[in-house]
Amino acid sequence: MVRLLPTPIGNIGDTTFRTLEILKTTELILCEDTRVTKQLLNLYKSRFNLELLTHVEIISFNEHNGKSRLEQLFNKIKTTEVVYMSDAGMPVISDPGQVLVEFCQKEGIEYDVLPGASAAPLVYAASGFESGKFFFYGFLPSKGKERRSELSKLLSNGIDTIIYEAPHRIIKLIEQICDIDESREIFVAKELTKRHQKYYRFEAKKMLEVLNESSIKGEWAVVVKGKESKQATLNLEQILDLDLPPKPKAKLISLLTGKSIKECYSSLQKK
Repeated sequence: MVRLLPTPIGNIGDTTFRTLEILKTTELILCEDTRVTKQLLNLYKSRFNLELLTHVEIISFNEHNGKSRLEQLFNKIKTTEVVYMSDAGMPVISDPGQVLVEFCQKEGIEYDVLPGASAAPLVYAASGFESGKFFFYGFLPSKGKERRSELSKLLSNGIDTIIYEAPHRIIKLIEQICDIDESREIFVAKELTKRHQKYYRFEAKKMLEVLNESSIKGEWAVVVKGKESKQATLNLEQILDLDLPPKPKAKLISLLTGKSIKECYSSLQKK
């Protein structure tokens, strides 16, 4: 049996009773980072008197080694009590647990996912935005044209959108939102469930002023309020149907898709 366990996103008190009970009988623990997980297990031991099996194995399972681990541990995963733990929050959401879920589905291995803490629904509930609908994006590309292109698409999708951001890029994110729409309403939360948790809700221009005068240490979750675009837009099919030479058409497709102009031009030449 494979179980994917939630872990606290900050406050250790958000650990579930089911998580602690399952860990008592687990023989193999797969996790993103063994150092993080061992530290968490030590906290469980001191705070909740958790006692693991003496023969339990704790092995890394991440985006770099996940597939090779499945080959290496195939028999153990099929025959023992296994859990997967992310570094923080719900497994599979912005972490490599999806590979394990797909493996269990293909191999007919029984698995279960336990509910628990997750930053995305928490930050949306805290935002106070009224639509009740949101799109979860996760982390934007770290830099360059791809980042600008993705952010532009998100701000024009008309839906409240959740983005995760690292502390050294949070100011850059708000600046880029200001470049697109400085009046866009934004909610940001720092260090969710932790001691220094902070909430801010302002228009982008004011948010930039506030954050520039605040401590930006810690992890950030951002909700950008949806806003229907009043600008006329073209989709890919409409651009392809335009009576234009390949080069300007390639530039338009590049702006829409985020692909390089050269790649778009080459694709048009093949048609």
